[in-house]
Amino acid sequence: MSLKFENRPSLVAYLTCGDPDLRTTREVALAAISAGAEIIELGVPFSDPVADGPVIQRASERALKNGVCLDEVLGIAAEIRNESTAGLIVFSYLNPILRMGVEKFAAQAADAGADGALVIDLPVEEAGEYRRHMRNRNLATVFLAAPTSPDERLKHIAEASTGFVYAVSRTGVTGARQELPEDAEKLVHRLRRFTKLPIAVGFGISAPEQFAAVGAFAEAAVVGSAIVRTIETNPGTEAKAVAEFIKQLIGRHPLRRSASQGVVGR
Repeated sequence: MSLKFENRPSLVAYLTCGDPDLRTTREVALAAISAGAEIIELGVPFSDPVADGPVIQRASERALKNGVCLDEVLGIAAEIRNESTAGLIVFSYLNPILRMGVEKFAAQAADAGADGALVIDLPVEEAGEYRRHMRNRNLATVFLAAPTSPDERLKHIAEASTGFVYAVSRTGVTGARQELPEDAEKLVHRLRRFTKLPIAVGFGISAPEQFAAVGAFAEAAVVGSAIVRTIETNPGTEAKAVAEFIKQLIGRHPLRRSASQGVVGR
């Protein structure tokens, strides 16, 4: 694992792979890294994305129409790794991984240069086999922690997580929101009792003020729907539009390093 959180807050950028096509996904990922994203979540398109709002649902539908599957997402990971040292997390529902086979998935993810995975609908209580195979390949296992989780379950999630813990800022599905919920900071403080890992806050972050606010209590902010919507609304100039959005989002925070770091061979 080579996940690094060198800024406060760091930006974890989510992309639905294959939307609008795989070549564009690669270009957007590298543009996002150049603009300041430290970790890229490579979303595996899925036919029933129950945790996602309409923006990412539409992106999954477009990618599935293109025939994009887990194998191709891992191929994109390998291409990005050839040009960047940024963190790469495979973001998937469980079904595509089960179809491939958990052991095979871990092996191929490691070979592709991914740093780990987040399986959004895999309960930590049922993740023993998955964690074992991922650990054997030195891959991070990122789990979701929700505001509704009791402390005992948060402790279990924290113990099972490696790389970082993903703190869901609110209940419900993904999607940009106008304000950062108060539950986000409370959840992070609760998690601090059980882990020293970096904590990334996600679900709804879309504005510079929200992004900056996260840095007061967490190491990273995850931005997904706002980036996917930027891709959707800027056909033909997706990479440029995402880079501009990210630059505006992260602003000129004094703790942020130069945006070009993390990209090599370009």
